[in-house]
Amino acid sequence: MPVTLDAFVMFLGWIGAAAGVVAYAMVSRGRWAASSAPFQLTNLTAAGLMGMVAAANGVWPSVAANIVWILIGVQAIVVIVRARARRRAAVDDAATPVAAVVPGAPGAVPDLALPDVEPSPREVGLAA
Repeated sequence: MPVTLDAFVMFLGWIGAAAGVVAYAMVSRGRWAASSAPFQLTNLTAAGLMGMVAAANGVWPSVAANIVWILIGVQAIVVIVRARARRRAAVDDAATPVAAVVPGAPGAVPDLALPDVEPSPREVGLAA
């Protein structure tokens, strides 16, 4: 039995719906933070797949909502990536040899490393 394009698109829509439910459940149970990359990427996948199904079926209000959902997800991913870059830069600055920095001088960085963890919602600007 051949698989039709309609059946394939519908299958992708079910994957998108499942991804959206998984993302919501993981945040609701406290397993993921709303500002985490896994949550945002799963949401972005869900919006893209469900938006594709809506477009294939001509459900334009849903297409518009999913485009907005995608834009919000892309913006969140950009913010998360920038926060990680700032965090890594701070770690690199902290790794400067102690002999090269006079303690208390302008530009001196405390000798501590920050763990590479998910940024907090406030850090990435996603919290009120």
